[in-house]
Amino acid sequence: MVAETRSLLTAMFDAAVAAADPAKVVPRNLPDPPRGRTVVVGAGKASAAMARAFEQSWKGDLSGLVVTRYGYAVPCERIEIVEAAHPVPDAAGEKAARRILERVSGLGADDLVVALISGGGSALLAAPAADLTLADKQAVNRALLASGASIEEMNCVRKHLSAIKGGRLATAAYPARVITLLISDVPGDDPAIIASGPTVADPTSYADARGILRRYGISEPRSVMAHLDAARDETPKPGDPRLARNEIRLIATPQASLLAAAQVALAHKIIPVILGDAIEGEAREVARVMAGITRQVVRYHQPVPAPCVLLSGGETTVTVRGNGRGGRNVEFLLALAVALGGLPNVWAIAADTDGVDGAEEVAGAIISPTTLRRAVESGIRASDRLADNDGHGFFEAIGDQVITGPTLTNVNDFRAIFVSEPPSTVG
Repeated sequence: MVAETRSLLTAMFDAAVAAADPAKVVPRNLPDPPRGRTVVVGAGKASAAMARAFEQSWKGDLSGLVVTRYGYAVPCERIEIVEAAHPVPDAAGEKAARRILERVSGLGADDLVVALISGGGSALLAAPAADLTLADKQAVNRALLASGASIEEMNCVRKHLSAIKGGRLATAAYPARVITLLISDVPGDDPAIIASGPTVADPTSYADARGILRRYGISEPRSVMAHLDAARDETPKPGDPRLARNEIRLIATPQASLLAAAQVALAHKIIPVILGDAIEGEAREVARVMAGITRQVVRYHQPVPAPCVLLSGGETTVTVRGNGRGGRNVEFLLALAVALGGLPNVWAIAADTDGVDGAEEVAGAIISPTTLRRAVESGIRASDRLADNDGHGFFEAIGDQVITGPTLTNVNDFRAIFVSEPPSTVG
């Protein structure tokens, strides 16, 4: 039963990842060829795989440059692939972003820019505003990542420290036509938030960015605060004529991946319940809510009877207070295990569809009714590890990590809580 259940959980996760495979979703979203040149640019954990799928399907001439995370490159013939750091940007990302801006500058109205954008693109497109440095951006990124800020809040700040995000890439390409193919990794699938919207009008302001940093007690570096206070050169807003010829195509989403996982459940005669594709909040708080729903299924057969699986996506956050190795999916699972207290007949998986949970080369983990007992037998207290934000250390110690390697896509976090039927008894 244990092996079968683990196989079921990983099959649902695999189906969610496969639904966002660039090789499947890019070819059916190709734009019409232009009269002029075709230039492909892009950024994100899926961008290299998107570039390969694009060039293999494109009939005409093209050239281009995309930047992806270290370890996520794939060979392309006509599009140059550059690797850089994520989640904290590095010099390679800065250089790539500057070169991408150069690639789209000087194009004409008959030319076409195809932007291949996916999650992770915000850190990878690291072109600081003129009065800032890469070190400034790195410092703010680290502070935001540890603060518990949502991805929407983080990307608002990033846009206002950048020379390329928040629609600035598209204005640099004007008057060329810009088609953006997006793989969404954000709750709500807002194109302006995905990778900080380099080709999308930005409805946020410098004042919004300042307010976010104040909310999380971030006041350094001083150069960043001075830049936000000066509020020069605001990002392009909705209605900007330079963006009038832009088109956004959302080609893969968390919801589509949850539906693919639901089909796996149905094939096993398990009722799937999709709780939402845009769930946010502190990972441990979300876990407590999910534990409450799970107990309702076990005790009262609501909202559906077992066997069933509770599916959800989105992006939780972790406010780091301990010295552990973090990871929002493993923090969610560790908190869920503690809240369930070894409840029989309940298993769960939580993993990032890009194969990386936080800064670890681990996608996530799996829990079972025996998780807490096995931890105690190994001399580990789950509550202590949770207090130290050490989900990765916990699941590594008991051998329940999910390790996929680079998936070459990214539709954010995937969570599945499986409630099996209790064994029948003979009276």
